[in-house]
Amino acid sequence: MGLNLIVLIKQVPDTQNITGNAMKEDGTVNRGALPAIFNPEDLHALEAALTIRDSTPGSKVHVLTMGPPSAVQVLKDSLYRGADFVALISDRRFAAADTLATSYALKCAVEKIGSYDIVLCGRQAIDGDTAQVGPQTAEKLGINQITCVSRIEDIDVDKRTITAVRSIEGGYEKIRAKLPILLTLTDEHYLPRPPSAIKLMTYKSASTEMSNTDFDESYLTSGADLKAENTISLWDINAIGADPESCGLAGSPTKVKTIDLVVLKSEDLRMIENTDESIGDMVHELIADHTLG
Repeated sequence: MGLNLIVLIKQVPDTQNITGNAMKEDGTVNRGALPAIFNPEDLHALEAALTIRDSTPGSKVHVLTMGPPSAVQVLKDSLYRGADFVALISDRRFAAADTLATSYALKCAVEKIGSYDIVLCGRQAIDGDTAQVGPQTAEKLGINQITCVSRIEDIDVDKRTITAVRSIEGGYEKIRAKLPILLTLTDEHYLPRPPSAIKLMTYKSASTEMSNTDFDESYLTSGADLKAENTISLWDINAIGADPESCGLAGSPTKVKTIDLVVLKSEDLRMIENTDESIGDMVHELIADHTLG
């Protein structure tokens, strides 16, 4: 008996090269000002799911992302790496969603798939760094959750339990929990596999196709290939059965009041001689002004 795995991923702006144009006046991210990439920790979550799939016969990996049409690129990347099914959750009414509205939409999309055993996602996205969407999605689904998972130690399919090691301050913690469950993954253990050249050639021209029909759960046990027609499912608000008032800006109680662009400048530059006495004096000064200690 296989496992039904769902991975929640996100296309994010590359925050390595932030500029003053990275934010709009309304407090939302100016995504057009930065290149878009696959959220790093989500790649590790995808690898964890693929590793489980490869070691558990009959398992399937489904990948979901919410975003604009351009987010289809991270879904293609997921196909190149071995995902069995991908869907883009996209609708103008999802725009400007905070973590509560985002987790609600993802919860609706997960429920559209229906039967599932493990939901995986990265610990946090580099554009917001809130680490809230995973736990909020689990709460809305009403399932167990283990956050900050560095590695999955064991899955007992018959007893429907999972044992995971999570990172905590000063060490690690081993937890066993019942399925279904949501896990948020760190980047400590699962090294993302490279895209397959064969799959890249197969799916590089894959296009999105609106799908408002119910998810065909017979696929989970039939072994059929949902990608046979080389299309990526596109789900809007109606397709996932979401309430528009709980999505996007309308469903987001978090509002950005002001934005301050902080530029760090050195007001006092001093050269310290490479001697024990000079270095000792510098350390004592840093301790005195509470920079150290």
